[in-house]
Amino acid sequence: MVDLTCSIAGIRSPNPFWLASAPPTDKEYNVVRAFKAGWGGVVWKTLGDDPPIVNVNGPRYGAWWSGDRRVMGFNNIELISDRAFDTNIEEIARVKADWPDRAIVVSVMFPLDEQVWRKRLAQIEATGADGIEINLGCPHGMSERGMGSAMGQQPDLIEKVTRMAKAATKLPVIVKLTPNVTNILPAALAAKRGGADAVSLINTINSIMSVNLDAMAPEPTIDGKGSHGGYCGEAVRPIALHMVGEIGRFADTRGLPVSAIGGITRWRDAAEFMALGAQNVQVCTAAMVYGFKIVEDMIEGLAQWMESKGYARLDDFVGRALPKLVDWKFLNLNYVTKAHIDQDLCIKCGRCYIACEDTSHQAITASKNGDRHFEVQDDECVGCNLCVEVCPIENCLTMAPMQGGNDPRTGRAIEQGHADWTTHPNNVMAGATTCD
Repeated sequence: MVDLTCSIAGIRSPNPFWLASAPPTDKEYNVVRAFKAGWGGVVWKTLGDDPPIVNVNGPRYGAWWSGDRRVMGFNNIELISDRAFDTNIEEIARVKADWPDRAIVVSVMFPLDEQVWRKRLAQIEATGADGIEINLGCPHGMSERGMGSAMGQQPDLIEKVTRMAKAATKLPVIVKLTPNVTNILPAALAAKRGGADAVSLINTINSIMSVNLDAMAPEPTIDGKGSHGGYCGEAVRPIALHMVGEIGRFADTRGLPVSAIGGITRWRDAAEFMALGAQNVQVCTAAMVYGFKIVEDMIEGLAQWMESKGYARLDDFVGRALPKLVDWKFLNLNYVTKAHIDQDLCIKCGRCYIACEDTSHQAITASKNGDRHFEVQDDECVGCNLCVEVCPIENCLTMAPMQGGNDPRTGRAIEQGHADWTTHPNNVMAGATTCD
């Protein structure tokens, strides 16, 4: 029996699956339904200072679909909570009293005014909530007012607002980082310097989902006009994985607790983020598309996988992939692979041939003895695995490492030791030393 109990920044929950700050956590009704479904915690939708925020009264979402109409991503132009601060506070207190074992973290976004932070965080603390999440990621609307990602893109402001929050409350403070930067590390370091107990990432990516070519306006369209918004969903997961991994492997941020966000839809997504160092995960888009009960499959799937691997607790695998996340220059250049086609599984669709012939290395034949037949030519194959990725049949195309002999393409002997760019003879900087 595995234990899914989660702890991050001193905040405990019965499992690592939280709902992110968004419409699914906008009010008591939603949050109670979520807890009944089994979610371990929520981050209450971002609160601002009164008077309440004004949202648009029309379409707020644009979507990107796969070929089978599955939602891969949302773009939203909704702002933070447009409900009165005191209404939210009353509901948070009630829900926490009724669900003491679940984590309730309150997302906030306030201007750089110490009095506002002291007043509002004291009110939140009085509800019994477990923590604060500072929203420094929202890329639209609020950023135009100097908050959200406008703060999150400036390390000095990240540090300043984090210190302001820490001085105003005894609750753990999580800083939500924006992905709308070229490097996530300066933001994470600034949050750490400011005293953050944890960081959460990623928030939404600044985007325009599509253009309506009849109205000649971006979607979603409000009275004939559109705006940039925040992109989220499965399509952003690779970006989020990279940023979470960077924080986990960088020496000065390693050990900073991370709550991972970004396209988490299945238990496996959560396990991948946690393998890169996240203590828990937050979900939004998947819940909006499939409903709150998806957490049942997430909990069951993660527990079954952990049991199959011999992991008794979350900490047994959190961060285990980080030692294998390296810069390109440390990849083994002696590792040589070739693609192989299982002829029994091949359906002769030709996708591997087309991809390789038109866009890669012309290493796959299309016929044999006049018949349609696809086969890899080792003397042309560079081992790029493009054919594996485009093949529609699982395990039909695989990559096989060469263990000895010569590479048929280069004629060079296959070496078993490790060699990388740092020592390669073509690297003019290899072995270079600094001098006075």
